[in-house]
This record gives sequence, structure tokens and C-alpha cells, in this order.
Amino acid sequence: MSRSPLLVGNAQAFWGDDPDAPARLVRQQPNLDFLTLDYLAEVSMSILAIQREKNPQFGYARDFIDVVKSLVPAWKSGAHFKIVTNAGGLNPKACGAACVDLLKKADVDLRVAVVSGDDVLPILKKENRDLFSNLETGEPIAKMRERLTTANAYLGAEPIATALADGADIVITGRVADPSLTVGACLAHFDWKIDNGAGGRRATWTGGPQGRASGSERVKYDSIAGATIAGHLIECGTQACGGFSTDWLELPDNGNIGFPIVEISEDGSCVVTKPKGTGGGINLRTVKEQLLYEVGDPGNYLSPDATVSFLDLDVKEIGQDRVSVRGAKGRAPSSQYKVSATYHDGFKAHAMITIFGRNAVAKARKAGENILRQLERDGINFERSLVECLGSGASVPGVKIDNGAGGSRATSTGGPEGRESGSERVNHPEELMETVLRVSVADSNRGNVEQFTKKIAALVTAGPQGVTGYSAGRPKIQAVFGYWPCLIDKELVEPKIDMLSSVEAAVSAAYSQHAGDTPATTN
Repeated sequence: MSRSPLLVGNAQAFWGDDPDAPARLVRQQPNLDFLTLDYLAEVSMSILAIQREKNPQFGYARDFIDVVKSLVPAWKSGAHFKIVTNAGGLNPKACGAACVDLLKKADVDLRVAVVSGDDVLPILKKENRDLFSNLETGEPIAKMRERLTTANAYLGAEPIATALADGADIVITGRVADPSLTVGACLAHFDWKIDNGAGGRRATWTGGPQGRASGSERVKYDSIAGATIAGHLIECGTQACGGFSTDWLELPDNGNIGFPIVEISEDGSCVVTKPKGTGGGINLRTVKEQLLYEVGDPGNYLSPDATVSFLDLDVKEIGQDRVSVRGAKGRAPSSQYKVSATYHDGFKAHAMITIFGRNAVAKARKAGENILRQLERDGINFERSLVECLGSGASVPGVKIDNGAGGSRATSTGGPEGRESGSERVNHPEELMETVLRVSVADSNRGNVEQFTKKIAALVTAGPQGVTGYSAGRPKIQAVFGYWPCLIDKELVEPKIDMLSSVEAAVSAAYSQHAGDTPATTN
């Protein structure tokens, strides 16, 4: 007997997204089964590491607790949606404890499960074999080992599904692959079997019995691939509804873009849609743009749950703001997890100041170069530095700034014709009457960067005519973290599940139902 489609909506695309969106989406679509909330970008772990250094109870996306508070009225009104989120960051147990504390104070009886085990920093730091080379450069990790600050494996959907099957209403994870938030919900709902890759350890369960039934004897890789694509389509929130689209200006009500929903069927196919009355649009262009977002080889999309091919996808508009996606092909995942690691890479600072009037760009560039030359005379040569004149094309892809002839002319390397040297268009840098000078430096020596921060204010009187907009004070010095992507064998990683809040009767019922299942501690 086939099961009903699963409705999954995503209302957070990154840490810092609209905090009111989850409660709004639940009001707009009250029949949601699952709400996914994606907080973690590659850089997020570095920020969380800094916060955890200041307070051991931090290290997770604390905004999530405010989101849970905003959802309390919906639960008290009878809503039955569940949450799957990676808000746990580097400290999922602390995040879970804070969530439980809030729910208890709000008198809301929900079961909270925490998935951990993604932190592989101890393994990368102590493992002396020639492993964990940089996926992008091939460099060995040896020279970075002592500078590593975080290292997290992208776990898959299995521990999420296990927690849900054992009655969790909210599942909080650390680092997992973004689509796996959705795949985990599908595994639990459709009772799909999964093989997380040769040698991969099963999740260790410490809050009760393992609740996942064995399901089908055959892993339905095509279905899991379809669910992976569904999760990929909604993981970036409003992007699937036209945010970040090439046609953004033409979108209806683009100040009120809705968050996406996928209706996932048991075969893994899905319909992408959004709540009625919201802005933006779900159409072939917006869906295809998101399909290809952050995808390398569309015939070999690697996730911890399946290796997915997009090549045979059938994408069709089937109604107003409704796009059908089917035809995903899947096969077994690899025996390795991807790891996102970060390391200390010195310090940085940048300063911005506005300069207006004739020859604004030439004046600004010269002023920025003067600051660097002054510091060079003092014996400070930064490892990295950059002078930009914003508004002159300095940050536009495909435009090269010619530093000759006053350093103000922009030449095209593939951009619009108006940027070629012979063009008479008025947007030539030398004709601009205003620009924002941005000077950036980075160095392993914090003292060098600090000296730079003391030089900017002098431009107010020692710089060119037209300096304005200096009101933020000295630039702030920030720690720099480098990114180190690598792979780790799944057999070295042990996902863990902890139930932090539960109803005694529900745990007993789960144990009775699944008493004959394979114990979660079995590898």
C-alpha cells in the first residue's frame, strides 16, 4: 500500500536568514509534515568556533531557539509538523538542551533528539598517515594540522531517520549534507532502507531502542536520489522561488518572496511549490537555476546517502507555481564522507571611505595605494592586500582594472561593450563622480594589521578633496580562517543519537514495537 506524499518546507537557507520565516511558513501552509531549517555554510563553523571559545555553552545557531519560541503558538494550536535542522553546529547537545528548556517553560511536550558524531577534528589532528589531502589543491594536511580549528564530516540521513522513527518531534544535528535533512524525513515516512556506504557505521542510539524498521529488502536508490534532489531544491530557501534569479526584477511581488515546499511521493518524484499569496515564482527557470546551483558533475552528484544523476530529470510546469521533478537516478554512495575543515590563517581588516568629485576613481586609488606605501616605508609588507574602487567595475566578474595611466581605467575581459577602452559610455571609471574606496589587508602578524587600522583616518585631512563618509571609526581586526575540504573513511566516523526530551509512554511503545530490530550499536 502506497503512502501519502510528504510535504516538506524549508524556511532557513543560512544562519542569518529571516527569523520570522518559519512561523510565517507554518501559518501559510498549516498542513506541513516537516519544516527543515538549514543554518550552516562552510564559513559558519569558524564563527561558531570563535563563539564557543568565549563560552563553552555556545557554538550553535542560537537564533534557532528564538525560532522555536515563535513556533510554540502553532504547536499549541494543534499543528503536527516536525523539525529537522542542522542548527546544532559545533555544539548540538547544548542546542538541544536549550531547546528542551524553552519547550518545558512553554509547557509544550515535544521530543527532541540530537545527532552528533560529525566532529572529526581529533581524528585529523592525531592521524599521522598521509590522509586528508586538500580536495581542491592536493596539498597534504601535515602543514596545516596544528592550525586546524574545526573539522566536520557531512553526515547523511540515516541517524535523522532513526531519531524520527523513534518518535522525535525535533531533530537537531551538527554538520550533515544539506539535502539529507529532507532525505531523513523521507526515510522515516516511507520506511525506505538505506545503505550509508561500505564500512559506514550505523548510528549509536543512547535515548531508547533503535526505531527504524528494516523496510524493503532492496535499497531504492532512485527514490533516495529523488529525495536528495528535492532536498537540494529547497535547501537555499527563497532561491527556488526566484530569489537570486537572473529575472529577479521581473518577479511579481519580489519583496515578499515565499519559501519553497516540496511534495515528495513514494517513488522520490516531487512537486516544487510555494504558499499561495506569496511573491516570487515557481517555474522552469527558477527550478532549473536552483537544480544547477552548487552542482559540479550533474551526472555524479555525491551525497552521503546516494550518488545521484540529474541527467534524465523530467522537469515540467504542471500548474501555477507548481513544477514537477521526476526521473532521478541513484546508485550506492561512496565509502567516504566529505569533511569541511577550517584552520587559522592570520588576521585581516578592511576600510571603506567615499570620495566624490572630478577624477574620483583616480584619487581614491591613489589614496589607497599611498596608505600601503606608507606602511611599506615602515617595514610592513602585507602578505595580501587589495585596493578597490567600488562602483568602477572593480568587483564585477570579467572586468579587469588597468592600473596604468592613473590607475583608473576599466578594461573588459568579457563584459559589456561599454567597458572597452574605446567606448564613449559615461560609466567609464574616469568619468565617475563618486566611488567608495575599499582597502583590505591580511597578514599572519596581527600587529601589522593593527598598524593599518591606524592609517585610515588621516585621509580625512591628508587625502584628496571630496573625502566623506568616514564615520565608522577604526577598522575592526578579524581572524581569518582558511577552508580545507577533504575526505574521511566512513568507518572512522560514528554518528550518535541522544534523546533529550521524551514522553515515557512513547519510549515504551517504541521499544515494544521494535524490540526485535537490530541494535543500533551494530556496525
